[in-house]
Amino acid sequence: MRKVTVIGAGNVGATIAYTLAVEGVANEIVIIDIKKEKAEGEAIDIAQGGLFFGEDVKITSGEYEDAADSDIVVITSGMARKPGMTRLDLAQTNINILCSIAPQITKYAPNAVYVIVSNPVDVMTYVFHKITNIPENRIIGSGNTLDTARLRYWLANNFSISQQNVHAYVFGEHGDSSFVPWSQAAICTTNVDEYQKILNPDSPIDHEAVEQYVRKSGGEVIARKGATFYAVACAAVDICKVVFSGIETALAVSTMMHGEYGVDDVCLSTIAIVGKDGIKGHIPAALTAEEEGKLQHSAQCLRNVIDQITWTGK
Repeated sequence: MRKVTVIGAGNVGATIAYTLAVEGVANEIVIIDIKKEKAEGEAIDIAQGGLFFGEDVKITSGEYEDAADSDIVVITSGMARKPGMTRLDLAQTNINILCSIAPQITKYAPNAVYVIVSNPVDVMTYVFHKITNIPENRIIGSGNTLDTARLRYWLANNFSISQQNVHAYVFGEHGDSSFVPWSQAAICTTNVDEYQKILNPDSPIDHEAVEQYVRKSGGEVIARKGATFYAVACAAVDICKVVFSGIETALAVSTMMHGEYGVDDVCLSTIAIVGKDGIKGHIPAALTAEEEGKLQHSAQCLRNVIDQITWTGK
């Protein structure tokens, strides 16, 4: 049994459920949403394509009690940022939603691995730690998994090489203060800047331009189609795949920090090892002093938001 409950039947949640089914990642999927008819419609729509799945998948909508015995719970609930809404406004609104959801879902799925996708994901992941009794290792923020995919997409295109040969990550906040530790970015075993010199010595990689591409990609997609959901769904489903496979894998997910790189009591993305029970540990990347400073700055940006929001029990 590989059971996943998806909280939220919006574009992201529905696409995650669909991808889990089509790829055979889960063989039981429950979709829960305050809009019960929307959740039911999404479940029926996906289930009716079952003939074309690789294996039988049970897909239903339901209530929180239907999440019992879930291996993974993916939380996507929340609203998207609207014009005129500040980042702080969005954080407080979605934290309020999370605080209403968390005690209900954890009551019925206390042993699940929780994957937090709702934005602002680092703040949401942090608050989920604070308002539940779920062990730290079983709380994973999707963090910069998508940002890392966007980075590798750009680098692979730049070098006309498979993304499988690109080893680079986006660290920090899933947001404006994120950054690429270029000292750790490589094509196979060669640093990307050195690799670029071999191919085109007169045209170095513009680090800031690439980082802006990564940070602004979501906004560019939203400007064109109104929302982003395919790529983020792929990122969330990949985390589920890793948990179910039991093969420990390095991912740029958001986790609680305990002094690593001088960062404490905040959730953000570094390189974590993810396995069947969730977070197994972190890989201590050999960041430069400048890169550590950027990570600490990103942590402070998140701390500034955390200090201004409120939640039950704070």
